[in-house]
Amino acid sequence: MALEHAKPGQVIALTPSSEDISTFSSIALTKTEQIELIRMVLPAGKEMPEHHVKGDITFQCLSGEIAFVTRGVPTTLKAGEMLYLEGGAPHAVRAVADSVALLTIVLRH
Repeated sequence: MALEHAKPGQVIALTPSSEDISTFSSIALTKTEQIELIRMVLPAGKEMPEHHVKGDITFQCLSGEIAFVTRGVPTTLKAGEMLYLEGGAPHAVRAVADSVALLTIVLRH
């Protein structure tokens, strides 16, 4: 059964409630023709090898600490910090501590 996306005006819980934060999960919260919002739960040590997406992205650390590498340049994001990448930029992610992140992908301008 597919997860139902949030509707316009609907409140979306970003922090895990009863979920076990020690397990990686990636949930598409909503998706339109223009954007996709994804909540990621990243247990400490979880890595996502270098990859890229077509659209521009924002990556916001909601809790924890995340090591983010783009074009060989490392950056550490802590709770309340975010970064922006242009579409196609290669990047890799590693959770330094148990973390929750919000990823926004621009699908079409």
